[in-house]
Amino acid sequence: MYRAVMHLFSASFLIILMMSVVAAAAPTYPPPTSVTPAPPTVPTPTPNTPSGETAKRPRCRNPNYSFCYNIEHTCPAACPNGCVVDCVICKPVCSCDRPGAVCQDPRFVGNDGITFYFHGKQNRDFCLLSDSNLHINGHFIGKRNQNMKRDFTWVQAIGILFDDHQIYIGARKTATWDESVDRVALSFDEQPIYLPELEGAKWQSEVDPRITISRSSVTNRITVEVEGNFKITANVVPITEEESSIHNYAITSEDCYAHLDLSFKFYSLSEDVDGVLGQTYAKNYVSKVKMGASMPVMGGDNRFITSNVFAKDCPVARFTGTDSTHSGPSTEYASLTCGSGIDGTGVVCKR
Repeated sequence: MYRAVMHLFSASFLIILMMSVVAAAAPTYPPPTSVTPAPPTVPTPTPNTPSGETAKRPRCRNPNYSFCYNIEHTCPAACPNGCVVDCVICKPVCSCDRPGAVCQDPRFVGNDGITFYFHGKQNRDFCLLSDSNLHINGHFIGKRNQNMKRDFTWVQAIGILFDDHQIYIGARKTATWDESVDRVALSFDEQPIYLPELEGAKWQSEVDPRITISRSSVTNRITVEVEGNFKITANVVPITEEESSIHNYAITSEDCYAHLDLSFKFYSLSEDVDGVLGQTYAKNYVSKVKMGASMPVMGGDNRFITSNVFAKDCPVARFTGTDSTHSGPSTEYASLTCGSGIDGTGVVCKR
């Protein structure tokens, strides 16, 4: 009996010892850890801008105002992507609220500071300004509003005549808007001009060095200036979903109706200047719009309509191109010199 018990005890001990050896040889693993993935990083929109858009940060570019030159500013809430810096007061101001502005549907601010609308007609051209040595037509695009007796319209391009030169500024058609994609179309005397997508990139004509075109931002905003005659800032903008919803434009994903917001400065107009905007610069001009209306509208489509964006056949035309001091023969157009104004970067010009 004793021997049997000892034998059973020895067998049990041997089994326990073998199990301990096996357990010691088995690999050990740490207990499972609960891992929560980090939330995706979502860029925070700049205040006062629609979600996903980045507000423009304009600068004063006039070195004569050293106290303000090259300092970044934030656009006002009313125009987060459409302002300029007034170097005199060193503050940003909405481009579409200053005299000489043509923006939106289309909304004009005359030289007298009075705001009015001129709707025109889609796919037609209208004389915006005509003087002895400056003529500017606008090409209107738009959609028919079935509930109204007019089209929704926007200025898609302008044709500028002075001396014996032509400048074209247009917004390229696009379906989906992307601020990083440049939609500006430019030509000088029928020759396309391509500016590098760099803020400050500049083109200057060798035919007439007074003529310069420069980028006010990396894409979609340019400034055209002819010394002693005019300065035009053009910004290509789309119709946003929010605008379409508010105004019932019914814009679809097929076309965002890219168009121009424009700001004009004129340096040598005569007293006889005319045109939708030009008439407001004439001597003794009295506004013809009804100031009591919620949306003052300028009529007279027939007075301002013209056959194409470079035509001078509107009834109010004044253009003769009489300033021959700076003009040159058309055979010189091929000798344009293009430069960006930035070291090491050029501009391509094609005939």
